[in-house]
Amino acid sequence: MDGRPVVFENWEPVLQAEVPPDCQSAWRTAIVKFRYWLRETGKAPVDTSFKEHLEWKKSYLQPEEFAVRRAALRWYYKEGRRRMQATEAVRNPAKQQVVSKKPLSEPVEPKNHDGFRTYDMNDVPTAGAADLGGPPWERALVRCIREKHLAWKSEKTYRGWCRRFISTCGDKPVEQLDHDDVRKWLSDLAVKGRISVATQSQALNAVVFLFREVLKRDPGDFSDFARARRGRQVPTVLTQAECKRLFDELSGTYKLMAELMYASGLRLTELLRLRIKDVDLERLQLSVQFGKGNKSRLTMISPKLEPALREHRERVRELYAKDRAALLPGVELPEALERKWPKAGEKFIWFWFFPSRNLMRDHRSGIIRRHHVLDVTFQKAIRAAAEKAQFDKRVSPHTLRHSFATHLLAGGTGIRDVQDLLGHADISTTQIYLHTAKQTGVGIRSPLDTL
Repeated sequence: MDGRPVVFENWEPVLQAEVPPDCQSAWRTAIVKFRYWLRETGKAPVDTSFKEHLEWKKSYLQPEEFAVRRAALRWYYKEGRRRMQATEAVRNPAKQQVVSKKPLSEPVEPKNHDGFRTYDMNDVPTAGAADLGGPPWERALVRCIREKHLAWKSEKTYRGWCRRFISTCGDKPVEQLDHDDVRKWLSDLAVKGRISVATQSQALNAVVFLFREVLKRDPGDFSDFARARRGRQVPTVLTQAECKRLFDELSGTYKLMAELMYASGLRLTELLRLRIKDVDLERLQLSVQFGKGNKSRLTMISPKLEPALREHRERVRELYAKDRAALLPGVELPEALERKWPKAGEKFIWFWFFPSRNLMRDHRSGIIRRHHVLDVTFQKAIRAAAEKAQFDKRVSPHTLRHSFATHLLAGGTGIRDVQDLLGHADISTTQIYLHTAKQTGVGIRSPLDTL
């Protein structure tokens, strides 16, 4: 054990290939839950984290269940370590890898100039550049995805769906897969898996990408596959009084983020990716760049938030000055912009408006730099605040966006204006909020009252 995080991003296909079939499902569940626990707690996948997680599970699991968890995580740890060492041996043949048999009492974590950890859960995808896939078809898929500069999230999604598709085709060679295999798989997802329309479309896009861009073949006509049922649920909405209760249970930067999300109708990723240049406090305008569908739009900033946002910006300026004094790399930029202006990431106007406290590794380049606040960190803060406020409904950050649209429509704002503020391409998406804006049943007597 050398104290370094275990980087094992392509563990799923290895699990399928090397672990007995009767163990795969339970082991996969154990590993997924462990990785989720790491993400929630912000811990690095080092040896002490594995021990801590197992001690926690041992406190409430049955002995048989705990034995399965322990076996799964031992495999994950040892196999991940072995593959990391094999990769290093290929890169540095002359370097001897010495592994101490004595467990470390504390993980060795490099610090930056402020003493922040440079290891975070984002270190798991930091080896994305080194994770080139397993089978030849996956390696070709990864190469094609990266040549087209798709986002890391898109790469993980496409690889995951393609693995599921290939695994359901048994021993049939990838070169012989055709439209019948695609049709059967998509139908099974809808009929047996009972997935949503959006999820089925995501799976379809991944497999079509595999056929057309990687295998260089037309997948053929498979349009008669069973379609998932389309349905749209009425979103959960908070009243204005409930919004205030939620904000009262938050503090500091998280409170400001929640208030801005509600005041401007932002999506979570749009909030997290705000740059200094996007927040115009003089005109009280917010510029949303590269939103959903890679579209941009303008929305408003509440005058009530202007003093707090201005004060926050000055605190961010101090953090930026410390990063520059420490000669840290600039923040991540869109790839085309970074190629055109390599030093733009060092300018304050491109700095994150809500930067993370810890330094993290860039998943593509491996560079340690300042990232924005993680989505899971903010989501966890909202859930904790909702529990303290004792809400009897499920509340997430996106609930604030739903509430923004609902309260505007209820206050008399035109639906076209709300559509523009939300950035919806189709007004039918905005119309769902007409249902939540109505006070259903007002002025109508229930038949129970006449009994």
